[in-house]
Amino acid sequence: MRIAVGSDHAGYELKELLAAHLADAGHDVEDLGTDGPERSVDYPEYGEAVGSAVADGRADVGVCVCGTGMGIAMAANKVAGIRAAVVHDVTTARLAREHNDANVVCMGGRTTGSQTATDAIDAFLAASFEGGRHVRRIDELARLDSADSEERPPTRS
Repeated sequence: MRIAVGSDHAGYELKELLAAHLADAGHDVEDLGTDGPERSVDYPEYGEAVGSAVADGRADVGVCVCGTGMGIAMAANKVAGIRAAVVHDVTTARLAREHNDANVVCMGGRTTGSQTATDAIDAFLAASFEGGRHVRRIDELARLDSADSEERPPTRS
């Protein structure tokens, strides 16, 4: 499987661990950065890079890591066709695929331990979309992607 990985500085160490784990399992891993934890970088750049790689077909799925997984998931989800899910364990990773047809998995380098992260990524990759009652909801998400292409002012609180 072709897997794009990316992280900001806070997720760098976990991204490196997951990339090595995936490569050891025989996957073709494309590392889209960042290249180290020393310099502060912005997670939207890396979330977009991973999301674009998946949306463009250069990768089958993506793995994103930032401090909590939330910011980089928000960034990846701005790319049309991406369904990025923040996961915390094997169960949330499996259900992200089975029920939500997630194509990008996101984790927190500051919140997810090494063993939990590798177990979760394995569960994510082993799972597949169940279809059935979930198809309608995935279609609704696709409709929202096309609605985003229209000019719409940003929402701010």
